[in-house]
Amino acid sequence: MRPEDLQLLTTPGTVAVTGDLVLVSITTPDLEANTYRGGLHRVFPDGTTTPWTHGDRDNAQRISPDGRLVAFLRVSGKSKPQLFVVPVDGGEPRKLTDLPLGAGAPVWSPDSSRIAFVARVPEHGRYGTTDDGPESEAPRRITRLDYRVDDVGFLSDRRPRLHVVDLDGEVSELTDGSHDVSDPAWIDDSTLVFVAPRDLGVVETLHCDLYEVPLAGGEVSLRVRGAGEISMPFVAGSSLYWLGTEFTGIDAVARNQGLWKAPLDGSAEPVRLTDVETVDVERLSGQPVADAEGVLLVVRNRGALELQRIPFDGGPGEVLAGAEAAVRSFATDGSTLVAVVSTPDSPGQVEFVGTGVRTSFASVPSARRVVEITGSASDGYPVHGWLVLPDGDGPHPVVLAVHGGPFMYHSWGFFDEAQVYATAGYAVVLPNPRGSAGYGQAHGQAVIGKFGSVDVDDVLSLLDVALARPDCDADRVGVMGGSYGGFMTSWLSAHHGERFKAAWSERAVNAWDSFSGSSDIGYFFADAYCGTDPEAQRAMSPLTYAEKINLPFAVVHSEQDWRCPLEQAQRMFVALKRRGVEAEMLIFPGEGHELTRSGQPRHRRQRFDAVLEWWGRYLKS
Repeated sequence: MRPEDLQLLTTPGTVAVTGDLVLVSITTPDLEANTYRGGLHRVFPDGTTTPWTHGDRDNAQRISPDGRLVAFLRVSGKSKPQLFVVPVDGGEPRKLTDLPLGAGAPVWSPDSSRIAFVARVPEHGRYGTTDDGPESEAPRRITRLDYRVDDVGFLSDRRPRLHVVDLDGEVSELTDGSHDVSDPAWIDDSTLVFVAPRDLGVVETLHCDLYEVPLAGGEVSLRVRGAGEISMPFVAGSSLYWLGTEFTGIDAVARNQGLWKAPLDGSAEPVRLTDVETVDVERLSGQPVADAEGVLLVVRNRGALELQRIPFDGGPGEVLAGAEAAVRSFATDGSTLVAVVSTPDSPGQVEFVGTGVRTSFASVPSARRVVEITGSASDGYPVHGWLVLPDGDGPHPVVLAVHGGPFMYHSWGFFDEAQVYATAGYAVVLPNPRGSAGYGQAHGQAVIGKFGSVDVDDVLSLLDVALARPDCDADRVGVMGGSYGGFMTSWLSAHHGERFKAAWSERAVNAWDSFSGSSDIGYFFADAYCGTDPEAQRAMSPLTYAEKINLPFAVVHSEQDWRCPLEQAQRMFVALKRRGVEAEMLIFPGEGHELTRSGQPRHRRQRFDAVLEWWGRYLKS
């Protein structure tokens, strides 16, 4: 895959099924228009496909329980997503909403007569509700720590509210905007539940609970008090299920997501159905659903994202799809089970689970080979990851690429970055050190209070496994990463710089003291991972050791990153330049923390070009 091949990267997204109708959303970057395009495609049981809608970008499709209509979100040009419905047998989609900040994903009522969704409602005079520009808006009065979030913006002047729309397009609001709302689900045709912060967010909290509200409107009441975080509730039979974690205070980091259950009649306390240490549910793969035998969900497991069926009363899950692959989404109508499965050589195929039928979409040309590698750290702890190899025998220059998080992972799924670098001639090492997700909760929590210790040992140990191969050149090694991976790049450059020719540190955390006040999550994240002692935070900050960095160093950041704000890059860049280090800073205008995954296509292309120019300068000679 070359940088210009981004426009060929066709990626399946959400999937829906009823009977023989299987619909999948498709997304493709458009470099010329600098946007993303894609409609809904129909997938037939023999694996063939045909376009089903023709909007600029259609996604989040949901088929009504009676099987008659499809609701979906449509983005036209640069407008906000709005809800549309269309009959399953075709026809012109009909628009149901016209909201200034757009609508959220649709959730059908059991009787198929209404759709619930969440939408942010702006204060009058803000966000385009008048003809005046942002410079004419009144100042924002900030009284809370949780006042903004990356890729969304300021929060208190556009709180999300629970809405319901009928099929005639009549929209009603069920909450008043005094608190956050997410993840609605129908208890029955007259009652909804939703997720909201503990005590409806009276004060800042990382805990959330389940609340209910009548369809007719009225008082919001507590339904389930959570043990930590709650998300994605749904009803199956006589029980209410949801995903959740367990923690106290701010100790929410590196916690496995589990499946929980409570009877609808409130006759028993909630119980966790999955093991807290070994089972971590991947919410990014979509809403869990029930079939006749259990609850279907996706579990993180050593880089695989496995579609599993969990028994209704709990216990070990049955793996249905995703072995040495990554299930990105799934759906069932009770008889047909379909999943979007990404593999090392494919961004995604629609699989009819249990039949062996997979359909793929036109995408990037031949992917480079991905090899699983394992080893041991100096303390004997097992290390695991992958090596993506260029064509030819080598020895190839090597790029060590550390993932973000840290409670995330490299996976068996298609990774466009590694494919671009391997196509350009670099062997790419992808480690999942302690701190990563998918290897047990203890593995994820092993770096709490210990950044720059066991995680570094694991990363370098796996790098040594790769460098012991004859096709990898131990004398030409670079290090790169974003977010936590950027932190690790800065840290490795300071403490093990002799091992690398150059570094590419992107959207990094470099100093926990300023991160605490500038990041959208800084008010709790730094204390949760590093502790509250300023000296301990200083000791775990790469900026503290900037005087030890002497190798060529690229500081890369997005101008509107609120997760790891721009000041984190600026402080490192200035510290290095003042010492005469060969340092450069690359800033992407208008982008947030998610540039490499969902940023403007042109910026993603330009970033790839810059990365390859950098490595060509220092690793190819």
